[in-house]
Amino acid sequence: MPLPPIIYEDDALLVLDKPAGLPVVVEPGAKQTPTLLDQVREQYGATATNVHRPDAESSGLAVFAKTKPALDFLSGQFQAKTAGQSWHAFVIVRPTGEGAEFWPRDEAQRVPPEFAMDWWIGQDGDRPGAMQAFRRNGGQSARTVFKVEENFGGHALLRCRPESNRRHQLRVHLAAAGLPVLNDALYGLADAPLRLSQIKRGYKGGADEKPMIRQLALHASGLTLNHPLTRAAVAFESPLPVEFEIALKNLRKFGRSQRHGRSRSSN
Repeated sequence: MPLPPIIYEDDALLVLDKPAGLPVVVEPGAKQTPTLLDQVREQYGATATNVHRPDAESSGLAVFAKTKPALDFLSGQFQAKTAGQSWHAFVIVRPTGEGAEFWPRDEAQRVPPEFAMDWWIGQDGDRPGAMQAFRRNGGQSARTVFKVEENFGGHALLRCRPESNRRHQLRVHLAAAGLPVLNDALYGLADAPLRLSQIKRGYKGGADEKPMIRQLALHASGLTLNHPLTRAAVAFESPLPVEFEIALKNLRKFGRSQRHGRSRSSN
């Protein structure tokens, strides 16, 4: 199987644009299945190791070190929180009062242009492989900063900047904020797809109408770090998936938009 598109490659570093649905490694609680790491090692050898990885269901930048020194240097940056990450998430804006534990809302009950979540994240004792948010003193500390790029009332596109590296951090924080990621079967709303017939007046899609976005609507779009050989700062970007762009185009045309900014050029 061919590798996903290569964003960057040299003797120490490999950055791929991972499609949704392909696990980087076998995740806790998941069945044994071929992984992106298997593909990378088949081509580059057993020393290649993942450093930064999106969840299997999400898409975007996946980083691999080709050598042990490169792995140590790159992993150290994530542990020290000096590597900068940027993600994009399409979220469902739940109406106030539906029971989420934390609501980032302004006086008009709208999602504010920017907000942060500092809730701790730990294992969900009732669901193997799942995590949960704690207001304080549960699991490990976690922080994510969110910026609303476009707001369409019932849906919004957010830029997410995690300042820690906890499992499922963005998905858990957003769910706790009443803003679950679209198509998140684990933490989000069951059977709540985004279809054109929901936003285009007079359009009837029929029983076979497909959602505009079928993947988990979470994309690893940007990463900055110091190169393991040169020590210079480098930045990598992955464009939004085509499904995201199609949904945005239709929401801008037919949806109720309250935009807080449109630029997605700098991560």
